[in-house]
Amino acid sequence: MSGPARWSPARPYPGGPETFAFTPAYREQAEKHIRKYPPGRQASAVKALLDLAMRQMEEETGARWLPRAAMEHVADILEMPRIRVYEVASFYTMFKTRPVGRHHLQVCTTTPCWLRGSDAVLAACRKAAGNVPDGEVSADGMFSVEEVECLGACVNAPVLWVGDGFYEDLDGPATERILEALRRGERPPYGSATGRMGSAPEGGPTTLTEPPTPPEKAPAE
Repeated sequence: MSGPARWSPARPYPGGPETFAFTPAYREQAEKHIRKYPPGRQASAVKALLDLAMRQMEEETGARWLPRAAMEHVADILEMPRIRVYEVASFYTMFKTRPVGRHHLQVCTTTPCWLRGSDAVLAACRKAAGNVPDGEVSADGMFSVEEVECLGACVNAPVLWVGDGFYEDLDGPATERILEALRRGERPPYGSATGRMGSAPEGGPTTLTEPPTPPEKAPAE
């Protein structure tokens, strides 16, 4: 498997680290996840530990991805066959099994986002990454781009997923401003680029124009 941000765990990605071990702080978090499950069921923590491994890689290398050495370390901790950890890492697209940019730009292009202008969002992301092929890392190591399927925020389309949050209600210029800020080392607040609250309708209230009056409390008996 060699699509965007994917690489077969059956062989190490070229240039990946040969060894990996959780730092004490990450190992402590891993043990907390393991203790959530009964003895003999620790394999249930595999996704949580793979996520921790990616986050440690991000701290150490600037890129949130999973080298094979990290998968094997997780397998050893959970006393799982390594092939089973490879299967999990290669099945769930949230796990990146090849290096990505410091900011991995995941652009939803499913129908609702496309109808609302995701082509412009994707074009801005590709331009910021130097128009390298999707899944490859820009020359400066800053960006990589991946088209993804529905992110579950259709009311707030178009949506761009970066790090741990969504940028919503985007267009081309708004996306460019976000990417320029990321390049400067800033982290724009997640959420709507137009300032609307949550998934509230655009243009303000149309039915309830005033806060409803709370019901009177029944007298205590």
